[in-house]
Amino acid sequence: MAKRIALIFILFLLGDIYFYQAFSTLISSAALRYIYWALDLLLILSIVALLSFPRLRKNTAKYFPTFISAMLLFFVPKLVSVPFLLLEDVGRAFNGFPARNLYVSELVVALAIILFGLIVFGLTRGRHHYKVRKTTIYFPDLPKSFDGFSITQLSDIHAGSLKNKREVQRGVNLANAQGSDLLLFTGDLVNNAASEVTAWMSTFAQLDAPYGKYAILGNHDYGDYMAWENSMAKRRNLDQLKQNHSAMGFRLLLNESVTLRKDGESIRLIGVENWGKGGFQRYGDLAKATANVPHQSFNILMSHDPSHWDEVVRQHQQPIQLTLSGHTHGMQFGFEIRRFKWSPIQYFYKQWAGLYQKGQQYLYVNRGFGFHGLKGRIGMWPEITVLVLKRTESA
Repeated sequence: MAKRIALIFILFLLGDIYFYQAFSTLISSAALRYIYWALDLLLILSIVALLSFPRLRKNTAKYFPTFISAMLLFFVPKLVSVPFLLLEDVGRAFNGFPARNLYVSELVVALAIILFGLIVFGLTRGRHHYKVRKTTIYFPDLPKSFDGFSITQLSDIHAGSLKNKREVQRGVNLANAQGSDLLLFTGDLVNNAASEVTAWMSTFAQLDAPYGKYAILGNHDYGDYMAWENSMAKRRNLDQLKQNHSAMGFRLLLNESVTLRKDGESIRLIGVENWGKGGFQRYGDLAKATANVPHQSFNILMSHDPSHWDEVVRQHQQPIQLTLSGHTHGMQFGFEIRRFKWSPIQYFYKQWAGLYQKGQQYLYVNRGFGFHGLKGRIGMWPEITVLVLKRTESA
């Protein structure tokens, strides 16, 4: 972890030095140049202090979101300068390294200003910039009665991070406006404590669908990331969280399945507790959850962490046609242009946002409704997923 932080820090520092070359080409004021480096030095010293002093390290969770926001604002826009200035340097090398081109410097600074504005939007309005993403998926073995059946999926509400009731209500209204047959929530209702959702229960209780609403637990829901007085206190917190789900009208699936029936036919909805890799908990038990599932049934699985799909689900003896996950948030930072998408999270998770297919099995990873850590979303907007199930003509 320390090596990764050091590498990121070095990359940011190199980008900063490069950007300063463009900045100094355009700005002749010595005072503004001093201010430039004073702001950088203040941020750098703050990061070093946070990593170096034990007392501050204890409060990392408290200060981390602020420092991440500051780094995004003051370092990331400058990184855009690197490829442009490197290309310019190739040309300058053949001409004895003359002064930097004014127009290249203007372009670099203009792009940095645009990116700075986007980050400001993401840290303010972006956290509630809800996007409905509608996807149609075709299956040869989908029961005819469920042809056109629709599902609204929400994930990663993280109620402990929410503040703006009006905006959250707008997101709930938008989810209900999709008019889906079924509503599914794929985990991380809270950051740590069950009490975080208390003020929001009446809001999320408004979510509705004719075939019901179901939920599973995410890694944050177990209270594993905070210190408790004792194991009983932690257990009571989890019990309270389960009761909160019920009070909001959600049926919580804990390594179990339910049958959904329509016009004499049925599909199976399966929910597992959190299962992750790389140090995350493995409470999920797919074998237990599918113990009573008929072999020929059409199955939809809710599993919070998408790594479960490649590691377990695809090889499981019980075929799972569709898996719904969340967890990654798209790292709340990235960009998506048509079919091209990028986020740093892709270097940690093979499946991290949107629809994936291998053979006849599908995985959809929701980008999350709320936010955690970074107090905003930049380019990776909060998501309300609508999945429409269709039966292929060849079936």
